Amino acid sequence: MKELTPEQKRFLLSTIRDVPDFPKPGIIFKDITTLLNNAEAFTLLMEHLQSRYEPMHLDFVAGIESRGFIFGAALATRLGIGFVPIRKKGKLPYTTVSEKYTLEYGVDEIEIHIDAFRGKHKRVLLIDDLIATGGTAEAAAKLIKKVEQELVEACFIIELGFLQGKQRVQKLCPVYSVLEIA
Repeated sequence: MKELTPEQKRFLLSTIRDVPDFPKPGIIFKDITTLLNNAEAFTLLMEHLQSRYEPMHLDFVAGIESRGFIFGAALATRLGIGFVPIRKKGKLPYTTVSEKYTLEYGVDEIEIHIDAFRGKHKRVLLIDDLIATGGTAEAAAKLIKKVEQELVEACFIIELGFLQGKQRVQKLCPVYSVLEIA
């Protein structure tokens, strides 16, 4: 099941709740908790991701804090490989490598443990729940490359296409979005 049918995509989209004006007025937040608590939808999504990524012979899945942890850890378990968390600055207890990125009003930073991939040139998939403007995802991709890993692809459950974040990340690696909202 490498490709989802249009009906399957519609089903998955129907399980994602829109929350208007969160976290601030004018934003429509895509709440994936309603997909997660729907066993049929979550199973369909994870089976799809497993069938897509099994042939790629990955060594690790790296997930972006925090919702990327959910999908990344579940997928890594299905693939029988390791999971690496990419966290906000100051959240990891051991020696880290970091990457800064700009926000609308300021700068933020993400980190991974310096030894997270147990060596160099491992095949890594980056995953998160959503790509909007692409700043965090771009920083995560740069971080994986900074520690000399092979970034095979970046995967997002939802892409907000009108914000064009995918274009930023495509400069660093191929990008796959399960569901696209134009």
